[in-house]
Amino acid sequence: MRLAALISVLVAALSGQVSGRARNLHRDAFVFDGHVHVINRQLYDGTDIGKRLKGGQVDLPRARDGGLDAMLFSLYVPEQYYPPRFETKFALRLIDLARRQVEANADQIAIAESPADLDRIHKQGKIAAILDLEGGFDLDGDPAILRMLWRLGLRSAQLPAHNWANSFADSCCAKQEIGGLNERGREVVREMNRLGMIINISHASDRTVEQVLEVSSTPVVATHHGMRALNDIPRNMPDDLMRKLAAKGGLIGFHVGNEFHNRKMFDWRTKQAGKPFWDTSDVKKDEPLTMALIDKLVGPAFPMMGTDCPDELLFSPEEWIGVIERAISIVGEDHVSLGSDFDGGPTPPRGMKDIADLPRLTQAMLNRGWPESRIRKFLGGNLLRVYRQIAAGSPIARPASSTVLK
Repeated sequence: MRLAALISVLVAALSGQVSGRARNLHRDAFVFDGHVHVINRQLYDGTDIGKRLKGGQVDLPRARDGGLDAMLFSLYVPEQYYPPRFETKFALRLIDLARRQVEANADQIAIAESPADLDRIHKQGKIAAILDLEGGFDLDGDPAILRMLWRLGLRSAQLPAHNWANSFADSCCAKQEIGGLNERGREVVREMNRLGMIINISHASDRTVEQVLEVSSTPVVATHHGMRALNDIPRNMPDDLMRKLAAKGGLIGFHVGNEFHNRKMFDWRTKQAGKPFWDTSDVKKDEPLTMALIDKLVGPAFPMMGTDCPDELLFSPEEWIGVIERAISIVGEDHVSLGSDFDGGPTPPRGMKDIADLPRLTQAMLNRGWPESRIRKFLGGNLLRVYRQIAAGSPIARPASSTVLK
């Protein structure tokens, strides 16, 4: 490292600012976030993702400030819509709104349905959005529904139903009724392989993850996750499963929230927790759970933000990068990636508030002595590579040579 660049990094480390070297590297790298909530807020408050919004953690101006080139554009189906079986209708509403908002901001963003689309959109200087369904409850293990969602542009789906049980894949945080996958779940995995879709195993039980890895013919991705060795909660992944995931060529994307990796902060937040926003116990027994009523109940929770936690309990960006280093020691630098979950409820590292602060992570990696090649892999190169592998496994997708990763 040249003396001037070294001085710049040291000054930035001491001041908490982003150095010129970090900004240039971040701008030049392909930044591909594996989990970003963009559209649920807009469904409830009618805002425009193309405008710089008050509050929340994501909009397109801030995403561009954060150097974002591509993202898995999360379409989150809250659990309140499951009992009256509105979840498929809700998923369709989200896809429709996502497409309309993207079309309204076509100068800034476009939907990517293949790796070739990623290349084209990147060359145009726009953000590429890959539609990703969070919560597979609505499938009921029905490949026909999956195929129709694929035709509407869905290219990634979370197999378990968030933190509830579904009929074909056990969640990490619900009663284990299936023992992982049943035959319908295996059929869904095989169909996602055939379609060239990203199989998202975040929120899956350990047994579900193991069985998905056994069945899938392509790599799978835990888009927004953490390490159980650092915080022993079911939502995080144990070391042995991380090794199996990597051995199959897959990735673990790291959630930016302190709740996942910082046990002190997790314990503090657990003590502060009140009634969860999906609690519908206040609804009168004779009042039907209509879509409009559920919208009214759920809407105030969006955008989902982190907790107002004392600064001294939060990890610094450098400490958060230390978590990734622990993972690299287990699976190697080719099997880790970014999965921020901004606007999905994370409490970011100290000094970060939203997606515009992503360059702070690049600075933290430089502060900890990471080579630029590793930084590029983590920021997006690994996820880009794996998405190409997944899409190439499909007779439908048309694999293309990369012109993006530098």
